[in-house]
Amino acid sequence: MKKINKLYIPLLVLVLTMGACKKDYLQTNPTDAVAYKDVFATTTNAMAALNGIHRSLYIQYSRQEEGGQGAVNLNIDYMGDDIVNTVSTTAYGVHKWVTHRSASNLNNSFIYTFYYRIIANANQIIDNIDNAEGSAADKKAIKGEALTYRAWAHFVLVQVFGKRYDAAGNNTQPGVPLIITSKVEGSSGKPRASVEEVYTQINADIDAAIASFSGATARPNKSHFNINVAKGIKARIALTQGKWAVAAQNALEARTGLNLMTNAEYLGGFNSYDNQEWMWGSRQQEDQTTYFYSFFAYLGTFNSTANRTVPKRMNSVLYNQIAATDVRKALWDPTGNSPTFLAYNQPVGVVSNATASYKQGKFRNAGSTSVGDVVNMRVGEMFLIEAEARARLGIAGAAAETTTAQNVLFTLAKNRNPNYVLTTNTGTALLNEILIQRRIELWGEGFRFFDLKRQNLPLDRTGGNATIALSGVLSVPAGGPEWQWAIPQAEIDANPAIGPGGQNP
Repeated sequence: MKKINKLYIPLLVLVLTMGACKKDYLQTNPTDAVAYKDVFATTTNAMAALNGIHRSLYIQYSRQEEGGQGAVNLNIDYMGDDIVNTVSTTAYGVHKWVTHRSASNLNNSFIYTFYYRIIANANQIIDNIDNAEGSAADKKAIKGEALTYRAWAHFVLVQVFGKRYDAAGNNTQPGVPLIITSKVEGSSGKPRASVEEVYTQINADIDAAIASFSGATARPNKSHFNINVAKGIKARIALTQGKWAVAAQNALEARTGLNLMTNAEYLGGFNSYDNQEWMWGSRQQEDQTTYFYSFFAYLGTFNSTANRTVPKRMNSVLYNQIAATDVRKALWDPTGNSPTFLAYNQPVGVVSNATASYKQGKFRNAGSTSVGDVVNMRVGEMFLIEAEARARLGIAGAAAETTTAQNVLFTLAKNRNPNYVLTTNTGTALLNEILIQRRIELWGEGFRFFDLKRQNLPLDRTGGNATIALSGVLSVPAGGPEWQWAIPQAEIDANPAIGPGGQNP
């Protein structure tokens, strides 16, 4: 791919200041601070480069709306049906299903750039780590993480910019360019690989990552990947591909030995990866806050314009399906003016939409600024993947899988709602119950648009508190071109292998 490296991923270099956590990240502009050959001379230096990728998930980029992975999560959920706008604003054009179809839209460019930078940096590590000085266990850990990043980034990109994976089809539809080497590959650019080809590479990378984690050094913290997280990502991939048995098994293995959080932890604000249920999250220190770029400045309780004037709300149709005894019911305020609501911290005298009905209290900033850890994977998701996959196997005729799906769902649902009883639902009714639990459980964590797309379901915001005036659109049929984001025009112009014909319809 000729120009992605030039336009979107400038030369990978590193500022190495050992012991200063603020400096152990990758810069995206050339510098002479350290000779390139020294970047991967040792596993210590390679780990610093890896830490740069971790930090890239939450640092500030060009615009306030570009706060790393948290910003992507917001965009993906804005396009779903479970977050409802409070006011009509052009700032949330993606919620209205308008701006994502524009090749000149800055959100599209940010997402495209964000993940290809991760891929480029991961490629540098993958291509060089074997020759670094250091222990074999450290090399395995670093390589496993880099492979996981490359798989995960391609996985997100193909879901955003490609057509959905059809388990019953040949998937020859255009996906995204595959970048699997740090070497410059000629001047003609890289074409969009087919969706099938992209998933083949994704699976090869995640399988290689899982193998690499065997015998690897333990990760230092939850910002890093380990074999559990890699298997969790493999479970996500398999679920999207309709490989139910693979999804169920990897979700089970991913959560083995890990615990669901307590109800008290559930009400704690979703802002700390010290929560026992979090498998992977991005830690942010108070002195490294990203202020108004932060995820919590958009979906939190930080005193920002985005929170004051546009507090995020739950779709009332979904809220009404949460049992009264379910701890999750307490995370939203249906009246919008309850003085006992756990997120009732609106500053006195501030003109705002503080009384917005169904406003959220799930995400609350962890400090005096907008600081907070961003959740990327939890044990609860693994229960839901396994339950859904087994329910689908049951629908396909494996009766024993239905019973297992019921029991897996019971473990999660009983944890959240002490009055929950083992469901007697089977078939489609069981699947629908699991999918409702998934929507409630993962609200605001960046899944809903992807879930609708992978299931080939329409967008449906009707019947609740969403309105045309606030949301722009209430329904979108499944399967149309609207479900693909436009490839950034800069890439179309600069990459001859994509060319004008490579744009999504």
